[in-house]
Amino acid sequence: MLDVRALVKHYWTPDGEPVRAVDGVSFAVEAGELVAIYGPSGSGKTTLLKLIAALMKPDSGEVLVGDRDVCRLGDRDASRYRLHELGVVLQTFHLIAGLSAIDNAILKLVATGMRPREAYQRITPMLARLDLDAQAERPARYLSGGERQRLAIAKALSTEPSLLLADEPTGNLDTRRSRAVLTLLAEVCRERGTAVVLVTHDPDALLYADRAYALRDGTLADHRPEDLPAPPTLEAR
Repeated sequence: MLDVRALVKHYWTPDGEPVRAVDGVSFAVEAGELVAIYGPSGSGKTTLLKLIAALMKPDSGEVLVGDRDVCRLGDRDASRYRLHELGVVLQTFHLIAGLSAIDNAILKLVATGMRPREAYQRITPMLARLDLDAQAERPARYLSGGERQRLAIAKALSTEPSLLLADEPTGNLDTRRSRAVLTLLAEVCRERGTAVVLVTHDPDALLYADRAYALRDGTLADHRPEDLPAPPTLEAR
């Protein structure tokens, strides 16, 4: 479903030194598979997701979604790709502060041409799964950081995308809600056949993945099983 091939994106410091944010990264994700990419801050994780989302252009390499290289899409086609095929959860939530939680959550659905009444009906169960139903009418500006994080996830999943990119989706959540969100992402992945790429520095998130990679200094490697933390108890999950 997703095939990343020899992807490269370098930056340069004011002193002319290269920063190898993404340095020859290759991996693939099948439909219904959750792949986690683990690494510290500054390892290139966010840059990698932005390249897959066609939010920036690589220096070289390909990002094949289906049989298209999304790196070569024009602005209009890239916008359609992100609207109809892609769900993206970034560390900046892109919510409208004055709109209610539920109105923020349906924005993508309405942009696809869905009527608001139908969009409300579709998104309501997702808000409940994310423990946001009691906050549905509350303006986004009054939500906590964790609530805004979960709302951004609901918005990303609203259009039932074939590919979901999640950048630190548990970054603002406590342990209980982190595990609830990770369980939801894993369930959605399997229920809908969605390919999920999750980047994180939370080792607990790796337990929910079908495969895990380590990203450091822009280079990707298989994450060794012995590096994984002990699994949470069934009661915790």
